[in-house]
Amino acid sequence: MTDLSEFKKGMSVGMRCAGCSVMETAIYLGRERSTVSAVMTAYKKCGNVTSGKHNSGRKRKLTDRNKRVLTRIVARKRKQSLSQITSEVNSHLRNPILARTVQRELHASNLYLRVGIRKPLVTARHALQQHQWCRSHRQWTPQQWQQVIWLDESTFTLFQTTGRVYV
Repeated sequence: MTDLSEFKKGMSVGMRCAGCSVMETAIYLGRERSTVSAVMTAYKKCGNVTSGKHNSGRKRKLTDRNKRVLTRIVARKRKQSLSQITSEVNSHLRNPILARTVQRELHASNLYLRVGIRKPLVTARHALQQHQWCRSHRQWTPQQWQQVIWLDESTFTLFQTTGRVYV
């Protein structure tokens, strides 16, 4: 019955009320007899052929306001784990929610887990060595700098890549 359009449901009721049999109506509409009977039963019971099930299903656990609170918590404390975020959100709610619900809502808000890229840290010793090197080479002329071959074994990328090639 759900695959019938409202117009065809109305036609079904109209044909039945005009005196056509269930079988004639089913053949004309190209549907099963049970579908025509179900439409007619719903019409007699409710008085219309439109479905009242447009708001069926389980109600959402988080309101729009709760979703905003969740995104605010994540934006404020970016390095929290999912369980920590869930416990903080549950402290704001009457009915506690599961971590999976929090994860689903974060994904709906386009917030995903990202692992930070490890970067070599500049220690105090490294900074001192760089400073000393700069002071010792401060007096060099442009001609002396042109004689230097710069070799750097570190590679730098502006954007992280997975190495995959998409065709």
